[in-house]
Amino acid sequence: MATAPLRTAEAPLQPQVHPSAPIPVQGAPLGAAVRVPLGETGARVFPLILGGAEFGWHVDLDAAHRILDAYYERGGNALNTSDAYAAGRSEHIIGAWMSRRAVRDDIVLGVRVGTNPDHTGLGPVNLIRAVEASLMRLDTDRIDVLYLDATGDSAARLEDTLATAEWLIESGKVRAIGSLGLSASQLVEARILASAGYPRLTVLDVPYNVLRQGEFDGDLKLVAGAQGIAVTPSQALEHGYLAGAHRSRAQVAGSVRGSQLAAAMNRRGTRTLRAMDRIAAELSIPTSAVAIAWLLAQRTVVAPIVNVYAVAHVDELMQGVGAKLSRSQLAEIARAAQ
Repeated sequence: MATAPLRTAEAPLQPQVHPSAPIPVQGAPLGAAVRVPLGETGARVFPLILGGAEFGWHVDLDAAHRILDAYYERGGNALNTSDAYAAGRSEHIIGAWMSRRAVRDDIVLGVRVGTNPDHTGLGPVNLIRAVEASLMRLDTDRIDVLYLDATGDSAARLEDTLATAEWLIESGKVRAIGSLGLSASQLVEARILASAGYPRLTVLDVPYNVLRQGEFDGDLKLVAGAQGIAVTPSQALEHGYLAGAHRSRAQVAGSVRGSQLAAAMNRRGTRTLRAMDRIAAELSIPTSAVAIAWLLAQRTVVAPIVNVYAVAHVDELMQGVGAKLSRSQLAEIARAAQ
């Protein structure tokens, strides 16, 4: 009687693959081919920047690394954090991830400084100390875009701040300068100083979304457009309300985030969300992706900054990059948001 052949190390059993199994994906992710210039910084980024505001606060290290993995593996290459997020833990988490994955050269890293209690303000001494501390926490030798957060400092002279930024660039610690909290007149002043040899402000962070247009529309938008400044708006989802998961005050009562969400839970917010729901159904994408697509349809907006706390959120939001809203859909959203 014939016997079955022995299994040897030279001829291992091959796993059986079902005929309907998905085709394995090989090579670079599709998103790796999607890059846009980040203003005059010289960097090219995926048009959706992953923010680290939740890291070290609502999201621990392991969960944050899974989120970062998901974003990077789908083609994302731009990260944004602050030295004030979770007392610096966000920077520690991102730095550990870049070191573990050995991807620092693939990442365009933006860091906001100016509001950390240990180095508050944009005066020369505090600015240098803040950058040095961030570099140490991030375990890197340079910051690609340093966002100067002026929201908590009205005393520092812009000329002194830019002179310090010039030294940081010349020393190789910073590659480009962005801003947050500067007025339109201050951007004009910064451009005048740039003509005298100081570094140019090339990126602007401003809270901006379909429900929060007043802070940017107007002089600030006109100046940013005229100067060719790349806008990377934060609060793209209005504290998560535009994702559509929370629609009533009862769902979010009793928390800090609940009070933030409740501010959008009015007739205007409900009307806008319903319009976005209809468009999301038409395009077969999540409502949160419509919010991203709306931002990318606005002039001067290069890449919104989004803070997430689950891998599923990365998948949802990245769909907004590929979605193109028609004129009628943009008009529908505009009417609802009035």
